[in-house]
Amino acid sequence: MTIELKNLVKTYRKTSSAGDVNAVKNVSLSIPSNKIFGIIGKSGAGKSTLVRLISLLEKPDAGEVWYNGERVDNLSEKDLIIRRRRLGMIFQNFNLFSSRNVAQNVAYPMEICGVPKDQIASRVSELLELVGLSDRALSPVSTLSGGQKQRVAIARALANKPDILFCDEATSALDPKTTHAILDLIRHIQQKMNLTVVMITHQMEVVRDACNYVAVVNNGEIIESGTVENIFVNPKTAVTRDFIANLPLQKNESVDNVVRWSRSGGKYVLHFVGNLTDAPVLSQLAKKFDIEFNIRAGGIQSLQGKNVGTMLIDLSGPDSEIIGAVSSLRSQGIIVELASEVE
Repeated sequence: MTIELKNLVKTYRKTSSAGDVNAVKNVSLSIPSNKIFGIIGKSGAGKSTLVRLISLLEKPDAGEVWYNGERVDNLSEKDLIIRRRRLGMIFQNFNLFSSRNVAQNVAYPMEICGVPKDQIASRVSELLELVGLSDRALSPVSTLSGGQKQRVAIARALANKPDILFCDEATSALDPKTTHAILDLIRHIQQKMNLTVVMITHQMEVVRDACNYVAVVNNGEIIESGTVENIFVNPKTAVTRDFIANLPLQKNESVDNVVRWSRSGGKYVLHFVGNLTDAPVLSQLAKKFDIEFNIRAGGIQSLQGKNVGTMLIDLSGPDSEIIGAVSSLRSQGIIVELASEVE
């Protein structure tokens, strides 16, 4: 299910002297089918409002929302209810019914849609097996851990076989180990069911570990978007670079994203992808050109099985040799930037 946003605008009117809040400002975005698309931004950036517009929970003041070439933001109330039933939603705080057990929580969306009881029972059993909770079907919600509650919420979101799954800060309330397990589960479900998944988060590690594409939201606008690999390798805005710079450790990782062992220098920023992270690029460069190099910082991130490296270096030698060395790096597929350009 492809999603197309065209010039979306959403403003919240205030009667106080603080004035209106322009939560979403003329946003246009394409979300490809059958991928996990991340929307990341800091608190107050507008990402939650944007997802409410995409998921048809609110109407935009201007602009259009399209699913698979069909406009959906202007549907009648009856058609809107029908369309919403084909959307799955997962929230940070689980939103489970404490008065119902696990199976009854998963069954609820099907009950309100009038699905026959025998079909409900079969679907609940199937979904609980999918999320690894077959043995907890009759358990009260109060006896579950946070990770188990989110698994129930995921099963419930899939109950009516949605074609789009929205995850609004779905892992924010979980510890790192549980977050990793939930992201693995979402990736597995996405591949198994060919879902379009839209993940709203303020955690860059969620984007790194789960998403194929990402859009960065700031002050109600999309400031950059693309594949996760391209955004990590070549972030174009200070906001994105700040997200990447403050990533926590990856599982089984002994160093941070970029470790700087020298606070001075570092004129050139190099970005490596894939096998280039293991190649002796700089030593080969020094043999080929009359230069010396000094590494000021470096580190590697793993993006869904593909390594992406960053290095800060200084080059010394004749200007012509440095120009030739930089050109050689770029010809090998290494992105080279001046550090002053990425401050």
